[in-house]
Amino acid sequence: MLIKKDNLTIREAQASDAPQLGIWWRDGAVMAHAGYPNGLAITDEEIAEDLLMDTDETRRRLIAEADGQQIGEMSYRNKGFGKAEIGIKICEVAKQERGYGSRLLKMLIEELFENHGYEKIVLDTNLENRRAQHVYEKLGFRKIGVRHDCFTDQLGKLQSAVDYEMTRERCDYGKRNRQKRHT
Repeated sequence: MLIKKDNLTIREAQASDAPQLGIWWRDGAVMAHAGYPNGLAITDEEIAEDLLMDTDETRRRLIAEADGQQIGEMSYRNKGFGKAEIGIKICEVAKQERGYGSRLLKMLIEELFENHGYEKIVLDTNLENRRAQHVYEKLGFRKIGVRHDCFTDQLGKLQSAVDYEMTRERCDYGKRNRQKRHT
């Protein structure tokens, strides 16, 4: 997968991206919202080996770039029956809250609906991550539920998650682009 729009690029993560992913994944500040406030205890070699297992049929870890600089990661997982689960993390603090996340998500969503045949996209976020919830709802995701105390973080604190979904039919910006291509 390679998606480019204006100054943004989404590309498949390669084994050569393992050192950068390792920096992000071992950083507790980056990983806290995912339940890992101490970061992940993982080596670059383990990351590189795991990336080799990615396929379009199972899952893909992706690198998000702005102006040629790696700013974060994205992913999608094939959940079967036309459903994909996605995730995004703008890992570079200086690049957060600049609209990159919304733009990158739109690019990935359109790609999954238009070129990979998915009919539904789901995601979740920590109940305390209000910024992410705002972005997802602004993009047209529908909140389908809250799972209270559904996982325990590294510090032993119970965490809750909010679940969202978007269908191809409800994806407004995808519809606009489909209509442009057919006129």
